[in-house]
Amino acid sequence: MSSPDPQVRAARNRSTSPAARGPVVAVTGAAAGVGAMLTEQLAASEEIKQVVAIDERRGECADAQWHILDVRDPAIAEKLRGADVVVHLALDLDLETDAAARTAYNVRGTQTVLTAAAAAGVHRVVLCTSAMVYGALPDNELPLAEDAELRATAEATGVGDLLEIERLARRAPRAHPGLNVTVVRPGVLVGGGTDTALTRYFESPRLLVVAGSRPAWQFCHIEDLCSALEYAVVEKVEGELAVGCDGWLEQEEVEELSGIRRMELPSAVALGAAARLHRIGLTPSPAGDLAYTMYPWVVSGSRLHDAGWRPRWTNEEVLAELLEEVAGRHTVAGRRLGRKDATAAGAAGATVALLGAAAVVRRARKARRRI
Repeated sequence: MSSPDPQVRAARNRSTSPAARGPVVAVTGAAAGVGAMLTEQLAASEEIKQVVAIDERRGECADAQWHILDVRDPAIAEKLRGADVVVHLALDLDLETDAAARTAYNVRGTQTVLTAAAAAGVHRVVLCTSAMVYGALPDNELPLAEDAELRATAEATGVGDLLEIERLARRAPRAHPGLNVTVVRPGVLVGGGTDTALTRYFESPRLLVVAGSRPAWQFCHIEDLCSALEYAVVEKVEGELAVGCDGWLEQEEVEELSGIRRMELPSAVALGAAARLHRIGLTPSPAGDLAYTMYPWVVSGSRLHDAGWRPRWTNEEVLAELLEEVAGRHTVAGRRLGRKDATAAGAAGATVALLGAAAVVRRARKARRRI
């Protein structure tokens, strides 16, 4: 008698293993990025019974049960029925997305998922925002405790959406008794093609440093974020969780490790130029993004550490991977240049472009003073 097909045998083993007693986990945004990595990781875990993957397109994880729909569709409640935990990762933080459309998707999607999870009898929802919600401020402690006040404003890309998601997370257990909400806040996220204003900072020919500022860089590799999310899924830790590499890098260390020289500008000039470039549509990043390269927003991650979690990556290792990922890309003030533009501009041209914008701001101010 021939032995059963390996896939059939694996399914039988899975159904009789201790994993059958684990939770059923639904992941939104499961087709790409962090969602895709977490879906694969949970599907391979012996602590998870089943993974339900939800996205607007089918991803590559063959071991998940897929549902194709928009997370804002109330029909998601039926897809979540039978799940014990939902990890909501369907967020749009693309720099090029229209701000109003991005907010409509992020906030409405989170509202719908929380309401649908409660209606479906899910007992835990895990949300992912960012340590950016603490704000980047000159008087921030190093590092920040997880229960530190959220002092960010809505001036940076997507941060207003994240603050609203945080508010929904706090309100949900009161609106839906029995629903537990955990929020995970990563540092500067790197890996898997992550594209943010902060990763683009390292695509510039010079690292813009604002005179008098005190930056501190703490990275978070997406592999470490996924392992922290899994800790939350299996209830090894709960509440508000910050995640990142241990410690941080000073600006001088970043420059030494990256080999990229700095370009230092006065605060008024840098912020004014950034605001003007964004206002006239030359860059996708508002001036508020610059604060996160000026002041510290390093987190301790003590709650995860107390639960036994440790990052696998160091800040130095993540920075090295980031530099490898962005090699060959050229960005000026947050705007990524095409190959032809980069060839025409060159490193010197890119620097001149930013300095030229700063000069425009200075001339405008002088003109106003003469009036």
